[in-house]
Amino acid sequence: MTGQAVTRTPTITKRQVTGPNGTPIGLDDLPPPETTRWVMRRKAEVVSAVRGGLLTVEDACARWNLSLEEYESWQRLIDRYGVRGLRATRLQQYRGADRRTARTGP
Repeated sequence: MTGQAVTRTPTITKRQVTGPNGTPIGLDDLPPPETTRWVMRRKAEVVSAVRGGLLTVEDACARWNLSLEEYESWQRLIDRYGVRGLRATRLQQYRGADRRTARTGP
């Protein structure tokens, strides 16, 4: 291979995915990187973007300074309770219910 340039295949990412409310979202529609106030809609948009392949979990965590545990908790709450489960007040209620279930069993 002397004298030949090595070509790399660029990583292709999706330009848009379906957001939590069913409308298309792209990177420009996601919360700004400096976001500190995480309302349920913003959390759901980030989870939708990762699930749809718009960006990776690692990219999302780096972009918004999230821990993997925090992102995964958003994903779990959406799976269990839907987007409304991401509300801070609901989170406290769900955590209490999960603890009671763990102690007493199903």
